[in-house]
Amino acid sequence: MAQPAIVSKGGARALPDNSLSAHSTQDIYRELISRFGEDPDRDGLLLTPGRVEKSMNYLTKGYDEDPTKILRGALFDVDYDEMVIVKDIELFSLCEHHMLPFFGKVHVAYIPKGKVIGLSKIPRLVEVFARRLQVQERLTRQIADTIQEAIQPQGVGVIMEARHLCMMMRGVEKQHSSTVTSAMVGAFRDQKTRNEFLSLVRERGSASF
Repeated sequence: MAQPAIVSKGGARALPDNSLSAHSTQDIYRELISRFGEDPDRDGLLLTPGRVEKSMNYLTKGYDEDPTKILRGALFDVDYDEMVIVKDIELFSLCEHHMLPFFGKVHVAYIPKGKVIGLSKIPRLVEVFARRLQVQERLTRQIADTIQEAIQPQGVGVIMEARHLCMMMRGVEKQHSSTVTSAMVGAFRDQKTRNEFLSLVRERGSASF
């Protein structure tokens, strides 16, 4: 079997299968561009490996962040035991199967039990898990479970609706389909609480900000 080669300005050099770690990420992206049938040295592609490396580092930065630490850094003792909802949190992530984006919105709710989370930390939590290679089902569950474990509320509910480019621009190529997932923990498994959450998520006020 032919050995893969890294293509550089000085030409191609053999790259044994077991030595990928000896080469930079940009070298590997240059090789991929070459295998696509393109010239990695032409003007439009010359800086592409560096740009892609920077982009992928950003899109997967969640692996270097601790979601529990983020939540526990903004907990407050508050005498409040009704539902708290943060709606319409924008979401962008990468499907782990094809490494293509999926995007949409997340609605997160919880019922406190003595402690509340600083509101900005909930979108931040979504961001941490979204900036990893993901599947929507696991992402939904991770958000709910992390809140439950961090502050032990009466319950947590998460609803996520997203569109997946792996379905839109390849494969079945369905442009208008969306995927909805939910995770209900504790009190949110009760039908009445679940229905209240769903009703508030769907509700749109007559006045907008």
